[in-house]
Amino acid sequence: MELLDKAINSYLDVWLGPRDPRVKGWLLLENYTPTFIFSVLYLLIVWLGPKYMRNKQPFSCRGILVIYNLGLTLLSLYMFYELVTGVWEGGYNFFCQDTHSGGEADMKIINVLWWYYFSKLIEFMDTFFFILRKNNHQITVLHVYHHATMLNIWWFVMNWVPCGHSYFGATLNSFIHVLMYSYYGLSAVPAMRPYLWWKKYITQGQLTQFVLTIFQTSCGVVWPCAFPQGWLYFQISYMISLIILFTNFYIQTYNKKASSRRKEYQNGSMATVNGYTNSFSSLENNVKQRKQRKD
Repeated sequence: MELLDKAINSYLDVWLGPRDPRVKGWLLLENYTPTFIFSVLYLLIVWLGPKYMRNKQPFSCRGILVIYNLGLTLLSLYMFYELVTGVWEGGYNFFCQDTHSGGEADMKIINVLWWYYFSKLIEFMDTFFFILRKNNHQITVLHVYHHATMLNIWWFVMNWVPCGHSYFGATLNSFIHVLMYSYYGLSAVPAMRPYLWWKKYITQGQLTQFVLTIFQTSCGVVWPCAFPQGWLYFQISYMISLIILFTNFYIQTYNKKASSRRKEYQNGSMATVNGYTNSFSSLENNVKQRKQRKD
């Protein structure tokens, strides 16, 4: 394993240049192998998990889901707060910020972004809970792609550009995750579900986040600083891929459902959906039957 780590590290150093020495020796950052192995194990569980659960009863996981989502909500809130205050303290430039001019604030940002990287490993549990609860319809291409790639991308970010212009996407994403994981945590409590109305707006917020990240990243291309340009182009490309996938998800989940409901209403099949309509429909049918008997 040590020889493999050395070979991979030397190849990456040749390909991407020298790493940022400020993260040398940090947990999981020294070598790429652990991150790669975690990602492969994740994909294997995604593939084999539903097969294993096929003939088994789904697990409820209600109690642990509340704790898990509350934990991620608090972690996301902590990261959002620390990133915002770190950017303010370092006087970060919105248009382009290099990785060595923020003084002590740079180290604050690096520390928080390590937690952001590590949170992507924790978030693998999202998928594992879907498998245990047999909610396989939620394990989409978008879901697996997003989870599997983020951990790997942020390993590279943490080793080469762990602060500076890298802060923006992580800050927005942490804020969105406060809303998202609080929603998931509350939805695990059946009594709370009727009061949860913001699921649709979470996806809209995610799409807004990607567009804003592209705009802010593009500023670094138009008004460059010492931040490596290659990372900016990669981030723009990755955000475009997420916009495409999330837009497709939004259309499939919300627009098509709304269209389907309108058609059901027009066809008179709302009787099977709404209790009041059911009552009216039943009354109408009874009247018709009585008329037929009289005839």
